[in-house]
Amino acid sequence: MNMRVNLFETIPALIKTLGDASQASHNSSLDIGLKNLIDIRASQLNRCTFCLDMHVKQAKIHGESELRLYHVAVWRESPLFSAKEKAALALTEALTQPGEHGVTEAVYENVREYFSEVELSELAFAIAMINSWNRLMILSQTAPGAFDKAYGLERADLK
Repeated sequence: MNMRVNLFETIPALIKTLGDASQASHNSSLDIGLKNLIDIRASQLNRCTFCLDMHVKQAKIHGESELRLYHVAVWRESPLFSAKEKAALALTEALTQPGEHGVTEAVYENVREYFSEVELSELAFAIAMINSWNRLMILSQTAPGAFDKAYGLERADLK
């Protein structure tokens, strides 16, 4: 496997801890389709090719339409996303690339319209998890598709 530093080998206990936290987030009450959108959007913003590749394939396996996958980058203008999904994507952007004032009241109030406090907390945690993975994979420069076989991502049938 070609990468700068193999974090899975150099810090296995820390990677396992992050993996366990990610799995706990994955098992939260949030819809898997929504989590896929969050992972894709954060990975786009962070320019993490490995994670973007992986999460697009996961979304396809989970039944996401290819057209919606193409529209994630332009979610604000796209009619393909629900108001709830758009609220989650706005929070994803605000937490991934926080401006001078962090999450604005408008973004927060919009998210609160669609998510309970527990769901909002799970949403924030899911966003934190993907941002952590993005930064680690950017450092390691893990090649897109490097773990496809291990994670069963070849089933996405995307080439």
